Amino acid sequence: MEENEKLIALKVLGVTRSEVQPGAYALLLENADSTPEEARRIPIVVGTAEAQSIAVHMEQVVPSRPLTHDLFVSMFHVYGIELQRVVIYSFKDGVFASMLYMSDGTTSVEIDSRTSDAIAIALRTGAPIYTTPEVMSLTSYEWRRDGEYKSHKPVRLEDLPVEKLERRMQHYVDLEQYEKAARIQKIIAQKTNLSEGEG
Repeated sequence: MEENEKLIALKVLGVTRSEVQPGAYALLLENADSTPEEARRIPIVVGTAEAQSIAVHMEQVVPSRPLTHDLFVSMFHVYGIELQRVVIYSFKDGVFASMLYMSDGTTSVEIDSRTSDAIAIALRTGAPIYTTPEVMSLTSYEWRRDGEYKSHKPVRLEDLPVEKLERRMQHYVDLEQYEKAARIQKIIAQKTNLSEGEG
């Protein structure tokens, strides 16, 4: 965990409502070296307060009074403490664990933290966020954009090849968005029947 070259850099995409746990939110992370074509994404279930704190910062909303994570960052500044990095180092029994690596220029310390708190603070300080290959392997899923972000022109599902449609259908199945998956399945069936008719 000490050797940065063995760690995987992450970026925060945002917070959405969790489809797995009603009333909870999902924090979405992605490998920092992702391409427009594909990425590895890690969803982390977080509480309402943590989700609000992260969303407020990402949307550049200034609260009337400092939130808890703002208070932490203010204390860091007052005492000359730098958050050097955050490492999501463990995933056990459905729970992520993170470590804060901090220094005051003389002494370096490691502080165990809930991952939602660690990320909320890292976003406010600009500290990099990492995870281990093991955690990435255990918790991430493959995300394929299929060129959606290559241009601002919308991509029609009917224009995509069957292979990409199948990948997209599987993605919606994984997210339990069955109506979208069924629509794509219908398009695949139409394209397949058309190809057989042409043969």
